[in-house]
Amino acid sequence: MTTREKAELGKLAAEASLGLGGAIKDRALEAMAEALRAGSAAVFAANEADLAESAGLAAPLLKRLLFDEAKLQSAVDGIESLRALPDPVGRVLSARLLDDGLALRQVSCPIGLVAMVFESRPDALVQMAALAAKSGNAVILKGGREAARTNSALAGIIYAAGLAAGLPERWLSTLETREEVAELLALDELVDLIVPRGSKEFVARIKAESRIPVLGHADGICHLYLHEDAEPAMAAALAVDSKAQYPAACNAAEVLLVHSAFAPRGLAAVAAALEGAGVRLDLCPRSAGILGLPGPAGAPGRSLKADGDWSVEYLDLRMAVKVVDSLDEAIAHINRYGSGHTDAIVAASRAAAGRFMDRVDSASVYWNASTRFADGYRYGLGAELGISTGKLHARGPVGLEGLCTYKWKLEGSGQVVADYASGARKFKHEDLGDGA
Repeated sequence: MTTREKAELGKLAAEASLGLGGAIKDRALEAMAEALRAGSAAVFAANEADLAESAGLAAPLLKRLLFDEAKLQSAVDGIESLRALPDPVGRVLSARLLDDGLALRQVSCPIGLVAMVFESRPDALVQMAALAAKSGNAVILKGGREAARTNSALAGIIYAAGLAAGLPERWLSTLETREEVAELLALDELVDLIVPRGSKEFVARIKAESRIPVLGHADGICHLYLHEDAEPAMAAALAVDSKAQYPAACNAAEVLLVHSAFAPRGLAAVAAALEGAGVRLDLCPRSAGILGLPGPAGAPGRSLKADGDWSVEYLDLRMAVKVVDSLDEAIAHINRYGSGHTDAIVAASRAAAGRFMDRVDSASVYWNASTRFADGYRYGLGAELGISTGKLHARGPVGLEGLCTYKWKLEGSGQVVADYASGARKFKHEDLGDGA
């Protein structure tokens, strides 16, 4: 089957999905979770083969490629969490009485046919398929060739389970080659949204090669800022979690900003905690002067960061450290060098935290919390199709609402515009309230 044929059938499936009720979609999710558990042995075998063939990949990519019992359980948990959420389709977002007998409602509906192109993350396939099913969209999925066997096994299990539960034919399709992706990117008359998940270069290429609207983020350059009144033990714990809990994730902190008043009393303890977790530190001259070089014996190492490049996404156990003289300097640094993903402040002062969260121009901003909380499942969205650092349609972890748009439904009783244009009738424009 050609890429165009898959897209055409996907478009028909998206239209058929418009009539699905919430019960069918939830039954499909339940069937998917059960089928994944039952078919786990085949998935694990496929993943082992993929891992064996990809042994030369960098460690962060191998970690993303792994699909083991823990990843399976996380995927199933996400599906079950989605199933517990209300149906996002058909919600009345606003309602207004234009005139007697003339009511206008803004109602949520699926986007249509969504394509997702991703690298090294088989669990992303499960999340996207489940989100598409719950939101009433059809989906075309293309994973990286390094995970081809795993993705094929997962897609086959999930598609069959959804189909048996009442989802339409071709509600899910997959692509295999880069050539098919190139063909897909030209089908803007059929595909309504494309979601790329991968490296900065990968996302940029997708945006450059297609007229289809793109939802995604280019980088995960996340910051943790330690304010002058930060409590050292909390700062150390949050720094370690933000950086080392899963360093290959896009929400892992890459830069530690330290107020100059905090540095003499707390930076050494924070650095020791990070180094104890295996993190190598790239120090600005001021932080190097406080901590010293090359670092304690047995530590992962310290180096002097003198190149001025603060827009680095390590995706590894490595972190840049910079001393700043004020809250406003920290905010300015983040807004200049960050990627608009997730940034956090550690502070005792509510006023300082409030200024930080108001002024930092990122999709997610935190006070006294790890950057690793930037995740659709942790936000209670059930799962996520990715993180959006754009400002239109969806921002931050994108869950069900990000896969929905809306339509305007107007119910009348024979009204014509001519009566309002002539002044014979006048609009009332009365708010009926959400859900009316």
